Amino acid sequence: MDSPRTAVIRPVRRNVLSGVLVGIGIAAFVDEVVFHQLLQWHHFYDKSTASAGLFSDGLFHAFGWFAVVAGLFLFADLRRHRLLMPLRWAGALLVGAGGFQLYDGTIQHKLLTLHQIRYNVELPYDIAWNTVAVLMIGVGVFLLVRTRSAEPAGHGH
Repeated sequence: MDSPRTAVIRPVRRNVLSGVLVGIGIAAFVDEVVFHQLLQWHHFYDKSTASAGLFSDGLFHAFGWFAVVAGLFLFADLRRHRLLMPLRWAGALLVGAGGFQLYDGTIQHKLLTLHQIRYNVELPYDIAWNTVAVLMIGVGVFLLVRTRSAEPAGHGH
């Protein structure tokens, strides 16, 4: 049997997991739609043919939607059981989106060189990309810290 503390911790962690998954998926979706499709600045993998780039974009797009769908299933379950913590969830979403964007900007762009945001003008875009990521993470962490002792709204009812 769960202790009262364990009963609260699980929904708190599930709020964070749901928010992080949705945040990762939204960041991947925006990256894919804006930079890969609309602006056509790059593909997920630019070290091969255009067909390989398009295929890699498809896999990337599927990954993003899988993260959103999984996060939204958790979100719906939290809502159904009146365990949603909106500020905590929003903080986790920002940490997920910012964390994914920072990972993309540092690991994928610079370390692995899978692609750049925009070729031939990298530095301004890298600075903007990673600054926005750090800001999202900072605001998200602030919200998570601010809500660390909160309990789900439906707890105890």
